[in-house]
Amino acid sequence: MTEPLLEFADGRHHVDPKTGIIRFGPKSLRPGSRHPKRVRTGFIGTPETIQKAGAWIDKTSKGVRGAPERLEFPGFRQDRGFFTEVELSEDWNAPIFTSELTDLKSHRKRIDRFEAAVMMIDAKLSLLSRKDRPPEYVILALPDELLAECQTVEHTDAEAGIVRRNFRRAIKGVAMRYRMPTQILLEKTTSDEEPGDYPSDIAWDFFTALYFKAGGFPWGPVGLTPGSCFVGIGFFRPLGIGDSRVQSSLVQAFDEHGDGLVLRGQEFQWDANKEGSRAPHLSEQHAAWTVDRTLERYREEMGQVPTRMVIHKTSRYWPAETNGFRTALERRKLQYDLVALAPSDTVRLFPVNQYPPLRGTHFKVGDLDYLYTTGFQADLQQFHANHVPSTLQLADHIGGDTSRAQLLEEVLILSKMNWNCSLMGGLLPITLTFARRVGDILREISRERADPLANFKYYI
Repeated sequence: MTEPLLEFADGRHHVDPKTGIIRFGPKSLRPGSRHPKRVRTGFIGTPETIQKAGAWIDKTSKGVRGAPERLEFPGFRQDRGFFTEVELSEDWNAPIFTSELTDLKSHRKRIDRFEAAVMMIDAKLSLLSRKDRPPEYVILALPDELLAECQTVEHTDAEAGIVRRNFRRAIKGVAMRYRMPTQILLEKTTSDEEPGDYPSDIAWDFFTALYFKAGGFPWGPVGLTPGSCFVGIGFFRPLGIGDSRVQSSLVQAFDEHGDGLVLRGQEFQWDANKEGSRAPHLSEQHAAWTVDRTLERYREEMGQVPTRMVIHKTSRYWPAETNGFRTALERRKLQYDLVALAPSDTVRLFPVNQYPPLRGTHFKVGDLDYLYTTGFQADLQQFHANHVPSTLQLADHIGGDTSRAQLLEEVLILSKMNWNCSLMGGLLPITLTFARRVGDILREISRERADPLANFKYYI
């Protein structure tokens, strides 16, 4: 399969996100679009880390030189690169004081330090949200000593058993209360010493995500069927529930322009021993509810109703959930495709030359289709990985008249829609890429909040 094109400013096309932005600018750079000219940016951190972070942004936003096989970062200024700029003001900073760090360290248990740190960040975000003109985006320039104390924690709960939590995900859940996208900026990234990764790559990933979180589209897909809604189904275990059988579903939905939303599904019980599968599956009723609720939120957020729905899962479709999806979709007279996609290491190609298989290579083994969504990138003559690429297996296809070739082309396109970085593509389509990460964030949100924020920018 040929490498899918992406759309940039003025409808210009290129296969590579970075090259497209360098040549044409981001997709939103046109009159009447979502292009942000400035991004009001606040900081949470110690006075020292805030100063370092601000200096790093000022320096990096001017542009960063490239390296062999690494493109330069063109900048994040109104006259270059993304053609927008970071707007800073001390009024949008919420300093963390030495006394607050001392109070955190006074807690003997790690879980107590973790929860105290989350409450402290919650208070800082609340403070920023009450400003007459609050920031649109908040950088957590946290000191290394704070992250070392509470980056991850594992504790035993009397009802829930062993509970594992992550500070970044907990902060994402807190920040949704104030509708503030956030980003953690590590001290080692802002230090004067050379970071371990390529500086231009760090800048690309940081500012691409910033642009999206500020409301812009860095790039858009080309070739997706108009009127299609692409849905990824995932699962997670709610936080603090003693019954290990309880699961909850999550949905990530994207339109043909790449705009996405997230919603939390219903809780249900799944006994792996009884059901004979570790991977949870939906009941018929739950599957139908998932379609109905997704379409309701899609209409609310996108302002339109799709004519076709493509549902991606990483496990095969069981009869009950298939019936539930079909019933709800056919009742609404929608075209549909139910697709099971999963990474596979059991079947691989071994080229006779020194290069890995080409990204976009498609082959069949029996009734199974395999696709390389990572691999050697012929258009760039590059391969940016230190591992043997895996294939993506298409095991199930239930539904309309869409060919498997078209379904795989759509998967290849959707693998390029990760706006949390600027990679050429990833193993999974965006419908499934963040399923585990989004689930971990939804775990942190109170179950009483039935509808967490739908906009995808709050989860990355």
